[in-house]
Amino acid sequence: MIARPIIIDCDTGQDDAIMLLLACAAPDELDILGVTAVAGNVPLPLTERNARLMCALAGRTDIPVFAGCSRPMVRDLVTAEEVHGRTGIDGYDVDQPKVPLQQKHGVDFIVETLMAAADDSVTLVPTGPLTNIAMALVREPRIVPKINEIVLMGGAAREGGNTTPSAEFNIYVDPHAAHVVFTCGRPIVAMGLDVTHKTLTTKARLAAIGAIGTPVGNAAHSMLEFYDRHDIEKYGTDGGPLHDPCTIAYLLEPGLFKTKHVYVEVEIHSERTMGETMVDFWGVTKRPPNAHWAQEIDADGFYHMLTERLARL
Repeated sequence: MIARPIIIDCDTGQDDAIMLLLACAAPDELDILGVTAVAGNVPLPLTERNARLMCALAGRTDIPVFAGCSRPMVRDLVTAEEVHGRTGIDGYDVDQPKVPLQQKHGVDFIVETLMAAADDSVTLVPTGPLTNIAMALVREPRIVPKINEIVLMGGAAREGGNTTPSAEFNIYVDPHAAHVVFTCGRPIVAMGLDVTHKTLTTKARLAAIGAIGTPVGNAAHSMLEFYDRHDIEKYGTDGGPLHDPCTIAYLLEPGLFKTKHVYVEVEIHSERTMGETMVDFWGVTKRPPNAHWAQEIDADGFYHMLTERLARL
């Protein structure tokens, strides 16, 4: 098996952290060319540090980590410390990362890596605001054919928004970047709230992760225990949604998901609905589909895979 080359782009909160650990636990399937951090859940100095901490925790000191954009393309930065805590990964004992921060800007890394790649060869996996990806696309349009597909976490349709009544956090933070990405012409798989809200870290699933008993298992359990408290209170469910790892799970086991090929448009004009992902489920706009929108997930299968993979680290 030839490992699939990917670039991960994240705003490292707890769910991004679990996503990174899952990706690091799949070296045979995924060739992580690098991780770029973006401002989102918390400011950039924390997201890049947290990404380096997770790579070190996973024993993957070989993965280079880059700091990207510290603010959205047009709007002021919105963060989510009320969800993720002061560090972005509250529940984890933050220390000095053993993985160094690369000096190159994250957008430069994305552009240079793709320009050196063969056409249709590199998969982008963004799990935060899409600023870094959009800036790379705008700066150097010649990278577009190099992209195999973009598997992202973001958006909401039938489930409704989690930041405004109609907008999901990642898209809301930088809707203009999301507009650039959804109109770039490359294949997109979107893991929005419609599917991630079906991926609940119930008490039993959390206990199974804690039972791994390794430093990685203990860290994952502690971070998720903190992270869940906000959404359990907000939604009244047995466990909070685990958003970002759905992207890596799709790359590893796409059969866990059911998607529909649809046209998606991002609202960038109205303040009332800013960042809404308008999903044309029934083709009423007559516009060509530009994304595979995830609708269903085998949640038990997802958590079984996640727990088994984390136990490998």
